[in-house]
Amino acid sequence: MTENTEVVVIGGGYAGVMAANRLTQRDDVRVTLINPRPTFVERIRLHQLVGGSDDAVVDYRDVLAQSIRLVVDTVTRIDAPRRAVTLATGATVGYDYLIYAVGSRSADRVVPGAAEFAFPIADLEQAQQLRSALDATPSTAPVTVVGAGPSGIETAAELAESGRAVTLLCGGVLGPYLHPRGRSSVAAQLARLGVTVLDGPASTATRVTPYAVELSDGSTRASAVTIWTAGFTVPDLAVRSGLTTDARGRLLTDETLTSVDDERIVAAGDSAAPSDLPFRMSCQAAGPLGAHAADTVLNRIGGEEPTPIALGFAGQCISLGRRSGIFQFAHRDDTATRFALGGRAGAGLKQLVCWGTVKQLTDEARKPGSLTWAWSKDDKRRQLLGAGIGETSTSAGRTI
Repeated sequence: MTENTEVVVIGGGYAGVMAANRLTQRDDVRVTLINPRPTFVERIRLHQLVGGSDDAVVDYRDVLAQSIRLVVDTVTRIDAPRRAVTLATGATVGYDYLIYAVGSRSADRVVPGAAEFAFPIADLEQAQQLRSALDATPSTAPVTVVGAGPSGIETAAELAESGRAVTLLCGGVLGPYLHPRGRSSVAAQLARLGVTVLDGPASTATRVTPYAVELSDGSTRASAVTIWTAGFTVPDLAVRSGLTTDARGRLLTDETLTSVDDERIVAAGDSAAPSDLPFRMSCQAAGPLGAHAADTVLNRIGGEEPTPIALGFAGQCISLGRRSGIFQFAHRDDTATRFALGGRAGAGLKQLVCWGTVKQLTDEARKPGSLTWAWSKDDKRRQLLGAGIGETSTSAGRTI
């Protein structure tokens, strides 16, 4: 009788669900997915939850393969030598292989008053809390969004389209990822929606109070609700568990996504730092990284040598309310080109991306191994690794 291989996946986001589903290619692999909540969260729709056009959740029965065991709990520690994880409830779960896909969260709000009076929206509960705060605030009251990355832009546009008076504090450049042409297009659409955009050095928030935001130029903006989207970080589970991480706490791996400490631990998604050259935090990277992490584990179970990750990007998609959006095209190395698709076409593409991302998961649940991204490879990454940039390699020492 063949003994089953136990694989635990920590984190039920885009990368974790993709990895868990893909592992079911082998009948002798038993997969346990551990996640703090009982529903799948579409993080790329959280701004829609805030704006009231979507609830941003999907039943796990719709995206997980039936054979996967779902444990609703939080992992508090990884005991690599014992091959076990400890849960918040006090229980332990053993594993033969572990996939670390804990995702990302809002960065610490170190600006005075921000932790007390500003609302982050990096997870479901935060977005729901913000939605409740907005519902309790008059529609004419001023709203301030701090941070002009995709989350900040999307949230500002969503609320302005619903009639809110919104100020967007960039703290620098509007949409840093965007090409100047794409940035101009986004700025024009935000202006049409009535968003007041403050950019440049003077647009940095220096203090948040219950009713205002103070800026670096000494001015004050009235704000009944302040929304904080300035930066993301990762949970500190790997650090607390004594595993090697990069400077931001992402699990340090080689190019096969295997931990530099332990061949039995593989990382995926926002919390992975392959060769200390992590990919951009995004669902665009999460799916392929989750799939590749599963492939690495399956290779090892089958006695085969895992292959290095090969992943390039297509661009960045940003919604600008329900009727407009922009797709900023990019080179495979994730640098923006001068080309962008905007307006209703951009909005339609954004909706297609949101739908397609979940469909990838359901397709993988029904037919594990179906996701492919062979078209998407970044030659520049190979050049950087060949030049010795990055601190790990596929031959990094590990313990089993």
